Amino acid sequence: MAEVLQFLVPTGSGQTLLVWGLEPKPGLEHSLFAVFSKFGLLYSVRAHSNAAVAGPGCYAIIKFYSAADASRAQQACNGQTLFQSSPLKVCVCTKQKGFQQQVLALNSNKCQELANHYLGFNGWSSRIITLQNVSGFDDENEEVGKKPSVRYLCAVEVTLPKHGVQSRGVGLGEADLENGEDPLELVTATRRVQKLAAGRALSSAFQKILLVVLGQAPHVMRSVPPSSLTQRKGFHAEHHLRY
Repeated sequence: MAEVLQFLVPTGSGQTLLVWGLEPKPGLEHSLFAVFSKFGLLYSVRAHSNAAVAGPGCYAIIKFYSAADASRAQQACNGQTLFQSSPLKVCVCTKQKGFQQQVLALNSNKCQELANHYLGFNGWSSRIITLQNVSGFDDENEEVGKKPSVRYLCAVEVTLPKHGVQSRGVGLGEADLENGEDPLELVTATRRVQKLAAGRALSSAFQKILLVVLGQAPHVMRSVPPSSLTQRKGFHAEHHLRY
């Protein structure tokens, strides 16, 4: 069965495992990661101490990108001792009715991690189309007494050569300056803002791409059509798709 993965923070109940019966130990999250990452790419591993009424011990929340990977991990690890003396209990989390989680885009580092896992390090590439200083575009609307700021707008193109897909995204980075007359602060802030804008643009480009996983077969790439053209502060960027 095909599974569609997006470059979003996993929120589906089928992608999340609850692990309890954990014995407190140093490096618990590392031990969990070592075991569960064998079944697929993980978004996060978080271990917590039990509430006082539940007695001593720990539990963990493990998020996969793929619900199929989470299911295989649950079936293989439930009731096993793994790295401790007592068996663990592992279950797939169930979503509460009426509870809707906010859908968040993956940051650029997580996007690259997901792309590398499913496409390979050579299966995609990115390039900066433009990195534009847009500081001062709204000076006439700035509040009196507000600190000066540095703003950069970046456009990035992601290419998947084996699948003939291109996707573009834009991102804005901004930072306030404590002292607008300090050249060192300006240089430092500019570098930080440029990196932030480029990262957001890369994430934006990946948001338009779907990964369709067909079992063990090669992954098929499809693209999410843009809802509208992006226009911001005099800069115009279009999202192009090529099949």
